[in-house]
Amino acid sequence: MKLDSLCVQAGYEPQNGEPRVLPIMQSTTFVYDSAETMGKLFDLTAEGCFYTRLANPTLNAVAAKIAALEGGVGAMLTASGQAASLISITNICKAGDHVIASAAIYGGTFNLFNKTLRDLGIDFDFVSPNISAEDLQKAFKPNTKAVFVETLTNPSLDVIDIELFANIAHAHHVPLIVDNTFATPINCRPFEWGADIVVHSTSKYMDGHAVSLGGVIVDSGNFDWTQGDYPMLTTPDETYHGTIYTEQFGKAAYITKCCTHLMRDFGAQQSPQNAFLLFLGLDTLALRMERHCSNAQKAAEFLEKHDKVEWVNYPGLESNQYYERAKKYMPHGTCGVISVGIKGGKEGAVRFMEALKLAKIVIHVADARTCVLHPASTTHRQLTDQQLIDAGIAPNMVRLSVGIEDPEDIIADLAQALENV
Repeated sequence: MKLDSLCVQAGYEPQNGEPRVLPIMQSTTFVYDSAETMGKLFDLTAEGCFYTRLANPTLNAVAAKIAALEGGVGAMLTASGQAASLISITNICKAGDHVIASAAIYGGTFNLFNKTLRDLGIDFDFVSPNISAEDLQKAFKPNTKAVFVETLTNPSLDVIDIELFANIAHAHHVPLIVDNTFATPINCRPFEWGADIVVHSTSKYMDGHAVSLGGVIVDSGNFDWTQGDYPMLTTPDETYHGTIYTEQFGKAAYITKCCTHLMRDFGAQQSPQNAFLLFLGLDTLALRMERHCSNAQKAAEFLEKHDKVEWVNYPGLESNQYYERAKKYMPHGTCGVISVGIKGGKEGAVRFMEALKLAKIVIHVADARTCVLHPASTTHRQLTDQQLIDAGIAPNMVRLSVGIEDPEDIIADLAQALENV
């Protein structure tokens, strides 16, 4: 089935007499009739749900739908997008390992990598999203275990050259992890361009209504872990009676270890209620992304011509430096987020935001309602001045997340707010 149909049909197929809509399995635990069966579940020699921290039928169905949308062999839901980023790295990295990451990533992800994981002994080097192939080659070290980028950087909206990062990472026998939150699998499928692992904050477009916190990790199944230095996957795990993930689970080795080891120990599982709400949101993902993109294109074209606007960054504009790259990786649209520089510096940006009526100031992005935020003083306020520059965040930048309202109403709101600048 095509993506529009997978949004509606994948993940859950009711059988005779079963509920038409995916049920919420709101239970921490599940019953079995013998100790032997339960033991096999603990040994990973049988499949089934016995405790929701490790697996739940509602979560399994939603994860299967997202895996189908991304074209992966499996997926695991997490309590938040931050948890997905955390586990995507720690599933294959330990103290003493090294990761290359784009400098232009979401502020929370940057802080997770630069502070918390660095404190745990994992070293990070942050590189420009527009780094040359030659310089990217130089960034690799003997202990580099992963490369992490965003398809569309948050909030600077750089479009990553996925093929370039993937090809160079693979030359070093290292996987490419891609955060595909903004583009979603409707507009970009990173596995088709060489990515190995995809993560999302499902709280954004996938949910689409700002009601369900969550994240997801999707495994392409394409990376050969035996060709690199990944003992966590290729040597016996004594906490599971010597299981070697690459031998027992093949292409699904990475995602199986996520589900059985990391989720067991971190406990960052998404709730069945949130997974159910996410499942409902995914039904309309393709429809909503089309409207988000068309509305954002109109808003960006309006803003680009306005004399109170210093600059507009939206890859759908022909004037944008990433226009051709966006056409390659996201031919049907990018997302509904626009980065815009308001004249008058930070003060001008604040006056503009506070004058908006339809659009609201919120610490969120990518849901049905139009909203705005000032990244330099909120999501990225922990960054130094130089780190803000590296992330492409100017003092007058406003992140505008265009919703699915009538585009004329959105533009009218922008117009009246700009009169206050």
